[in-house]
Amino acid sequence: MSDRSIPGYTLGEESIPEPPIGMEEFDRLKQSIMFTEDDEEHLREAGTVLEPQIEEILDLWYEFIGDHEFLLHFFTDTTTGEPDEEYLERVRSRFGQWIRDTCDTPYDEAWLAYQFEIGHRHHRSGKNRTDDVDSVPNIDLRYVIAFIYPITATIRDFLATGDHGEAAVDAMYHAWFKSVVLQVTIWSYPYVHDDDW
Repeated sequence: MSDRSIPGYTLGEESIPEPPIGMEEFDRLKQSIMFTEDDEEHLREAGTVLEPQIEEILDLWYEFIGDHEFLLHFFTDTTTGEPDEEYLERVRSRFGQWIRDTCDTPYDEAWLAYQFEIGHRHHRSGKNRTDDVDSVPNIDLRYVIAFIYPITATIRDFLATGDHGEAAVDAMYHAWFKSVVLQVTIWSYPYVHDDDW
């Protein structure tokens, strides 16, 4: 469920630009990742398992980032060189909502447009703007792509805490994996020349 009180969370709002691709091209992208309506159903089921664990998931992911200075660097204040704690907290709130949106939000035009917005928020074309912070101007694409694995591999144990059998956990896990790849593919858009993306 969406929480409109989260700072900077704007999915579905008119301020979000139209996506640069239409739903037909989006469908082709989903087909390329083998993402189906069954996967959306598995993600909704995953959402019921993950919802009560979101803070634990975020603790784990933030611990991972904090353990790697080169990742924490992307949240530092350029004046002090220290992590901007308020910035980290605002991003954390949206990160939690991202888990919910990955599982529960229809993959419609509003969702698609917001994924392109998220891409810009990682890239120099939009990073820091949402939170009005003076942090490093860009998250390098290589780290955005590389982060697919940690946020996929670590989710399986959380999915396994429910009352589902191994086959159901596996289906939820693969649906999550496909969705993360789909989203990061979209997030890469501002990093790539239009004719190449």
